[in-house]
Amino acid sequence: MSEYDYEALGLVAGLEIHQQLDTATKLFCACPTERRDPEASTRRFFRYLHPTKSELGELDQAAVEESRVDREFEYLAYDTTCLVEEDDEPPHRIDDEALDVALQIAALLDMSAVDQAHVMRKIVVDGSNTSGFQRTALVGQNGTIETSAGSVGVEDLLLEEESAGRIEETEDGVRYSLDRLGIPLVEIGTKPDIRSPEQAYEAAERIGMLLRSTGMVKRGLGTIRQDVNVSIAEGARVEIKGVQALDQIDEIVRLEVERQVELLDIAETLADRDASVGGPRDVTAVFENTDSGVIRGAIGDGGTVEAVPLYDFDGLVGREIQPDRRLGTELSDHAKRHGAGGIFHTDELPAYGITESEVEALRAAVDAGPDDAVAIVADDTETADLAIDAVAERAQTATEGVPEETRDATPEATTRYLRPLPGAARMYPETDVPPVELDLVDVETPELLTEKVERYRSDHGLDAGLAEQVAYGRHMPLFEESVAAGVDATFAAGVLEGTLTELSRDGVAVDRLTDDHLLATLRLVEDGDLAKEGVDEVLTTLADDPSLTAETAVEVAGLSGVSESEVREAVTDVIERNAEQVENEGMGAFSALMGECMGALRGKADGEIVSDVLREEIGKRA
Repeated sequence: MSEYDYEALGLVAGLEIHQQLDTATKLFCACPTERRDPEASTRRFFRYLHPTKSELGELDQAAVEESRVDREFEYLAYDTTCLVEEDDEPPHRIDDEALDVALQIAALLDMSAVDQAHVMRKIVVDGSNTSGFQRTALVGQNGTIETSAGSVGVEDLLLEEESAGRIEETEDGVRYSLDRLGIPLVEIGTKPDIRSPEQAYEAAERIGMLLRSTGMVKRGLGTIRQDVNVSIAEGARVEIKGVQALDQIDEIVRLEVERQVELLDIAETLADRDASVGGPRDVTAVFENTDSGVIRGAIGDGGTVEAVPLYDFDGLVGREIQPDRRLGTELSDHAKRHGAGGIFHTDELPAYGITESEVEALRAAVDAGPDDAVAIVADDTETADLAIDAVAERAQTATEGVPEETRDATPEATTRYLRPLPGAARMYPETDVPPVELDLVDVETPELLTEKVERYRSDHGLDAGLAEQVAYGRHMPLFEESVAAGVDATFAAGVLEGTLTELSRDGVAVDRLTDDHLLATLRLVEDGDLAKEGVDEVLTTLADDPSLTAETAVEVAGLSGVSESEVREAVTDVIERNAEQVENEGMGAFSALMGECMGALRGKADGEIVSDVLREEIGKRA
């Protein structure tokens, strides 16, 4: 893909950052915010959700389209699940801790707090909330962040409840887990001030740094999500949901610009050809004796094959608009939204068991000539009817340009159709939660991570790379606590950012280690009760049995300290076994023998002590 002149194209982009807060309880109840294994679910229940009108009597079109797909929603509940999470009891007052963190973030973003936080209901009928809506409250407005390409305005900061975790698709609908539902979440929306993919990345990186500076945000996959709004001058605003990785944002923007440029070119070509979309038609008879497994299966189950003629579309349905995605893929996305497996179209046929003669018969059945294309859907009658109507509607939109819509990010940084853009009709007041007075005057802003890096370098002597690893790492608070307890900063940083990573790569379950385990182990070394060389084995022992204390783990691992006389005895044994090497090489044998000595002592003695004794004993024999 060639790089575009984004200024000439009129690129405009904005970000929506969704970050879970690491509070003790959920936003509207006292349930814990820890994630659970679905296998630990103690019961389950089911719901069907339908769209409701707003206070103005309007229906949100995104909710209406979502409701056209008839699905059953299954929810996994746990021993911690409460009636609020099940929507069987009104929400409690908004959580004070979450509100305090949100105000800290507002201050870091240089925002003004609203006078009162009023909780609103935002309609969602995709099953991700048992109530059919998500609760959200505006906390701050009119902030700013700086990037190398200029300032980016921050339009609003909302505090809201996280949705339920999607587990899997079922035969009847979708299965969700309630452990995630209700975790406090901040949503930060920038103004459309971003003008390049690189600036989008930099803005997201800056906001992420500010969020982590609070020390009160959750870490790990799925705890932060970035949505990107992208448009070009002749295109349309497209909201791209669910960008999980920061380093994907710039590529998402680039590929969305490419998609819009290609769709505009297709629309111009279709206009030049005076293209049009015909009405759907039943073409089941054409495929009565087909060898296509998909079509034969649908017909055999009593289904139908529906087709829509796309006049003067020939060659354009198969045109690539993003890597491995074509206009036909866009049509297929809309068919899939209504339960179909996808579409076939004549730009890719004959193929998939469909013969040339069947293609010719298909064209004849819908009055399509050589300059036309035809798209077909094979499924049960109801699904095929809904899907082919959606395909025809999207094909008609292709003659007009780029549709406004919400799209879903893929792991490849391309996007697929999700639903129409939501409108104001999805919001209405929450009457069960009273408003909360807000004030930023007494809010204390934390030290920024960028400032921590400089402090770690100047105060603790860490090199730039290690200082950044510690400041941005999940163990930063523990590093601070360890240093305050007298542990050497370089040693603590090495264990927390190096040793734990290496143990994890070796298959050790380091996620079972608590902060208490780690701090106690570091202090044992600092107090001289454990050699540095024994840290790996002690942590491995603790990971195998987290019920142990660090002191007990030292004993279990057989690493209780040894006296200098025992060290000297072990060193002497090694030298005597290698007497000839010592005689021939003298101090040159040191490196080889040092490793053997440490192995003999199995981490029971500090390496510096062993080194001193070994040098002394070699010197005696040289």
